[in-house]
Amino acid sequence: MLDNKKYIQISQPSMGQDEWEACKGPIFSGWMTQGPRVAEFEKMFADIHQVKHAIAVSNCTTALHIAVVACGVGPGDEVIVPAFTWVSTANVVEYCGATPIFVDIDLRTFNLDPLQLAAKITPKTKAIIPVHLFGLCADIDAIKNIAGNIPIIEDGACAAGAIYKGRFAGGLGDIACFSFHPRKSVTTGEGGMLTTHDDAIAAHMNCLRNHGASLSEEQRHKGPKPYILPEFDMVGYNYRMTDLQGAVGVVQLKKLKTFIDYRHQWAQFYTRELEQLPWLKTPFIPENYTHGWQSYVTYIDESKSPRSRNDLMEYLQQHGIATRPGTHAVHMLSFYKNKYGIKADDYPNAMRADQHSMSIPLHNLMTAEDFQYVVDIIKSA
Repeated sequence: MLDNKKYIQISQPSMGQDEWEACKGPIFSGWMTQGPRVAEFEKMFADIHQVKHAIAVSNCTTALHIAVVACGVGPGDEVIVPAFTWVSTANVVEYCGATPIFVDIDLRTFNLDPLQLAAKITPKTKAIIPVHLFGLCADIDAIKNIAGNIPIIEDGACAAGAIYKGRFAGGLGDIACFSFHPRKSVTTGEGGMLTTHDDAIAAHMNCLRNHGASLSEEQRHKGPKPYILPEFDMVGYNYRMTDLQGAVGVVQLKKLKTFIDYRHQWAQFYTRELEQLPWLKTPFIPENYTHGWQSYVTYIDESKSPRSRNDLMEYLQQHGIATRPGTHAVHMLSFYKNKYGIKADDYPNAMRADQHSMSIPLHNLMTAEDFQYVVDIIKSA
């Protein structure tokens, strides 16, 4: 084993004294649930991503759930999702009693392949959920050209700050969903955000996150009549974000550009150093896309590699470097495989990505020495 005194994590949140200080406000004010700091966080997020509305929720899965409900998805409907993504993208469709319809991916980008989309659209298709996987936007224009009037829900869990042809993720479709999990570039511990330009959709989603109430807790507490309780026009959910999270989110968003710039700098370093390896494919970025760099995900060509993907991951682990597969071929997870009788080779590119993708460490607490060490160990394999 080569000498390395510390373990390099696949990801680590970048938090410090600023976030700690921000938490004191809601703690000492007594306002712990959704309130003024969440509202500030929402406004800042909307401004950065150039969207009209931003609605904070408890995590990205709840954001996706609200989004599909807001699009009217229910039993008997179909929703198109990529076959290679985190399981939540498909799970929220199941929540509604609808059927997820998988589409294979473009192996260069790991995103939904628009060329395979048209064949999956039926009269039952109620929405399409392209994923901006690992921080790279899906080809939304191509998807829209095929989708027609079918609502587009961006799963932008990884894509805060990402840009597609001059436009930020979050305003490319009808609704978008983001994550603030600790593996993301900015974090509130858990947490999510919905964005939209549409006033009516925003009002609907705002009610859905708060039990279906047409009056927020902050509005009710600040109102002139103490006996007024919210009216409930629909069945909703308790998917609110806390003001503690909102306070942390405000601080984190102020650092978003700095965080992404740093990740971009070192992602470029990885690419320069690793693209010379004939058995490792570095991330492909189409022209006029700005990657959000939630993760740096490579593809291991085992026909040329000195080791299999799994053996390479073990080798890096032994040398103090964490890795992960990119994500799942969702159609091969037990629930979906068994329920729908899907075969592995129904979505061959998703299977290749599942078996050959490898994410290597990329986060803002890594030093130049850390990045060089990762490169050196990969080359030594």
